[in-house]
Amino acid sequence: MAVKIYVVYYSMYGHVGKLAEEIKKGALSVEGVEAKIWQVPEILSEEVLGKMGAPPKPDVPVITPQELAEADGILFGFPTRFGMMAAQMKAFFDATGGLWREQSLAGKPAGMFFSTGTQGGGQETTPLTAITQLTHHGMVFVPVGYTFGAKLFGMDQVQGGSPYGAGTFAADGSRWPSEVELEHAFHQGKYFAGIAKKLKGSA
Repeated sequence: MAVKIYVVYYSMYGHVGKLAEEIKKGALSVEGVEAKIWQVPEILSEEVLGKMGAPPKPDVPVITPQELAEADGILFGFPTRFGMMAAQMKAFFDATGGLWREQSLAGKPAGMFFSTGTQGGGQETTPLTAITQLTHHGMVFVPVGYTFGAKLFGMDQVQGGSPYGAGTFAADGSRWPSEVELEHAFHQGKYFAGIAKKLKGSA
């Protein structure tokens, strides 16, 4: 049976969504792996989103908490809000109490990717504080570490991402993921899918 990877994200302006697409491509590059992108429900009204200048949501299916249990591995993506995950993703995690009671996610590998506005805006604190969600579910956190190689050490340009996972800087919203950030996302998807495949094969 194929290893099923879910890429579950929230993106207000599209930056995290762009990373999600590359992560899916990376996961699909691993033989025997299926990958699907989902977005979590929006909790803000259209009126509020309009005032914030948010574009329409992409044509990506909205996931329910129960559907998480179908996956063999899950990569969660979200923007930061004051150094932590955005409220939309937190609200989604808050709705997974039923899965927690049944221990439906225990033992499943999970990873993260993220977007921040500035270099000091949470490229490490955002995933670090989000690990608590995985811990309470008993999920196995799979950081990308330094497996991306020399490019993670690059100092010739501004780039997001960290050992926790792929990342990008959005600045005021006008900056989109750079080529190296997209490469990092592809690598994370491929690396994570390989780990998930090994875990499922040894189960």
